[in-house]
Amino acid sequence: QVQLVESGGTLVQPGGSLRLSCAASGNINSLNAMGWHRQVPGKQRELVAGISSGGTTTYADSVKGRFTISRDNAKNTVYLQMNSLKPEDTAVYYCNADMRVGYSPYHKNYWGQGTQVTVSS
Repeated sequence: QVQLVESGGTLVQPGGSLRLSCAASGNINSLNAMGWHRQVPGKQRELVAGISSGGTTTYADSVKGRFTISRDNAKNTVYLQMNSLKPEDTAVYYCNADMRVGYSPYHKNYWGQGTQVTVSS
C-alpha cells in the first residue's frame, strides 16, 4: 500500500504565504519525479511545479518567481513554498510522484488526495 499525503492547505489573505507538504509512504523502491498540480471546479488539472530526482525544477508561467518546489529524498517528501499568493491561486492542490513499488519493475504515477488552498480577504 502506497500513500501520498498532502498537508498545509488553508485560507490565506492575498499577498500571504503558505507551504504545502506531501509525504510518500509505503513499500517504495524507487522515487523519481514529484510534482504539484492544481484544479478548480470546471477546469482541467494543471501542472504548477515539478522536480526531478536530481533536483531539476519546472514551473508554470503563472507561478514563476512566486512558488518554489523542493524535496527531501531521505523523507520521500516534496514541498511547495507559495509566496505573494493571489486569489487566482485558489484551487485544490494535488501532489504526484512517479514511483516503483514493491516487486513491480515499472514506475507508475501516484496521486495524493488533494489539499484546499483559498486566497481571499
